[in-house]
Amino acid sequence: MALGYVVPEFPSQTHAFFWREIGAIEDAGTPVRLYSTRRPPPGSCPHAFAEQATARTTYLFPPRIGPALRLLAHPVRTARALSYLAGLSQTSVAGRLRLLALIPSAADLVQDARDHDVRHLHIHSCANAAHLGALAAILGGLTYSLTLHGDLPVYGTDHAAKMARASFVAAVTRPLAQQIAEVSPDTPNPVVWMGVDCAQFTPSDRPPGRDFTVATVARLNHMKGHRFFLQAMARLRQQGVTIAYRIAGDGPERDAILAEIDRLGLQDQVQLLGSLDELRVLALLRDVDALALSSIGQGEAAPVTVMEAMACGLPVICSQIGGTGDMIRDEIDGFLVPQGDVDAIADRLLRMHSDPEFAKQIGRAARLTALASFDHQRNARLLLDRIGESRN
Repeated sequence: MALGYVVPEFPSQTHAFFWREIGAIEDAGTPVRLYSTRRPPPGSCPHAFAEQATARTTYLFPPRIGPALRLLAHPVRTARALSYLAGLSQTSVAGRLRLLALIPSAADLVQDARDHDVRHLHIHSCANAAHLGALAAILGGLTYSLTLHGDLPVYGTDHAAKMARASFVAAVTRPLAQQIAEVSPDTPNPVVWMGVDCAQFTPSDRPPGRDFTVATVARLNHMKGHRFFLQAMARLRQQGVTIAYRIAGDGPERDAILAEIDRLGLQDQVQLLGSLDELRVLALLRDVDALALSSIGQGEAAPVTVMEAMACGLPVICSQIGGTGDMIRDEIDGFLVPQGDVDAIADRLLRMHSDPEFAKQIGRAARLTALASFDHQRNARLLLDRIGESRN
């Protein structure tokens, strides 16, 4: 029996975690059949696995004609699928009409699952892909589970309907598990961390005598809060403390970030590296002294870049957002700061810059936390255990 594994628009820039988890699941002896809603735009995934992942993935939109036509032979099931969509009371009429397109894709998914002995789907989304799982259960009796990766409001509405038929809805942090419990109290909501390859992401010794250097690995998006870290750097510069900053990622805020760098006079301290594949992210993390992630708002849950940095033995300065309070013990294996608090970011930077041994101590503790909680092989086994328990 194979496990159906569903990720929307797979593969893309942020999907290295999923590829690692797929490998770990197969290492544990369970074959994986990959599905995605639609193909991502060309060039979306810079990682070395992109071509292989694309070749392995069955894309469900647009659906094949044959399975869609078979809906005509099952009017009762089709009527139940239509009733499910009609009952989405938090979704607008126009939204429900758009979701009708999921029914043929769900029929295609059911047929492909039967052809490849897939009896359970695990869906890494609580957005429309979760509706796809519910429709596959209605049309073909497939069981399914979900993983919630961020605050529920980011993933649309009608979450109770999405979750009602699910075997369980895993959360990547405890605060997200609480959100699941509030909308679907009867649905099991285990916490299953995302994971990193702790055998690949390992500490290294930087040569002495270089500027204290911090990296951020995140898309260039307003919510990632790069400007707060830049402003903290400018304050320290006024005190005679120079911090070097390397930003990996690309996105719509690139011009705004460049303008902020110019405004603050930090051109000689900041490098924008663009999007990096996994190996170059690893090389970056092994060549800096700390990682910063100064995100704001909703949508951030358990940032993989934080796990990767901790596995590399780096101290992390991270906003209190999503589940970062679950990941980091403040001043033990990292630093938690209030969202948008430039003074707090500057303070933590100054402490590490002034006391390199203290920074290394935090980094050593971060590595131990990563080994205990974030290893991808461990967490893939936890996910498989939950799937096995739900089917017994």
